[in-house]
Amino acid sequence: MTITLTNEEKLTVISQHIKNLEFNKFNLEMSLVEENARLEPKSDEIASINTQIDDVEARITALTTELNKLPK
Repeated sequence: MTITLTNEEKLTVISQHIKNLEFNKFNLEMSLVEENARLEPKSDEIASINTQIDDVEARITALTTELNKLPK
């Protein structure tokens, strides 16, 4: 038995992934605010958070590309 997702279901799944990544990105941005608020912010921690934000943004871009390939 093969089950095929409808375009709407695919759109929903991809959109949910993007939403989860947006939550993740916002969380990382708040971690960046916290780190910068320290009396002595750790530059390696700031760099790590920025790298993670860049990674999340790249993933959002990739999923948005997939989303745009599907008929609406």
